[in-house]
Amino acid sequence: MTEPDDHPDDRPGDPIRVLIADDQALLRGSLRVLVDTEPGLITTSEAATGTEAVRLARRDRPDVILMDVRMPDMDGIEATRQICGSPENTNVKVLILTMFDLDEYVYAALRAGASGFLLKDTPPRELLAAVRVLAAGDALLAPAVTRRLIAEFVHRPESVHPPRHSLDGITRREHEVLTLVARGLSNTEIAERLFLGVATVKTHIGHLLGKLDARDRAQLVIVAYESGVVTVATPPSGS
Repeated sequence: MTEPDDHPDDRPGDPIRVLIADDQALLRGSLRVLVDTEPGLITTSEAATGTEAVRLARRDRPDVILMDVRMPDMDGIEATRQICGSPENTNVKVLILTMFDLDEYVYAALRAGASGFLLKDTPPRELLAAVRVLAAGDALLAPAVTRRLIAEFVHRPESVHPPRHSLDGITRREHEVLTLVARGLSNTEIAERLFLGVATVKTHIGHLLGKLDARDRAQLVIVAYESGVVTVATPPSGS
């Protein structure tokens, strides 16, 4: 999991607002209890379908949406695409909850704008920590799982997508930073690897987000793999 470089949730402030989208009422209720009993978090509403999730996201403007993939009426992928594609939801982060980490729907959801994913059997503490990570403006990417996911689907002939963004405008240093982001390194680790300050790394990542029209680190990882900046053979972080 990518950790934020500071911890704004440790300071007093408005609670993190969470929308829960899942077609199973029992799971929605369990997640609501989990969220509402955690200091600094609050549930805004619940959605049983993708269409309802889109409507409630527009109405409530939550900070984080816990999104199931398989829902009636509209699935979580299309709901994520509509939510993340709307200018009014720029600050809304979508966390996909799935049964399987190697699920082609998860990759599609990341391409649609989701900021990360977790398995549904994730321990409660980790789920709550993930909500805080996304609300802090970071992306939730477990490097090992993300690498397996992308390796599984990006390089399948039937799943190859043409690069959505040109890399012509990025600098050599930004290219280096993008490579390390895609390998799962945190801002602190990137700073150490490139002998830069953490603030400088954040600046480079901000430039990459703007130049590549990406919402967050998750989108930068997708762009990096699809454009060939990193490949399946690229060593994992720490190697």
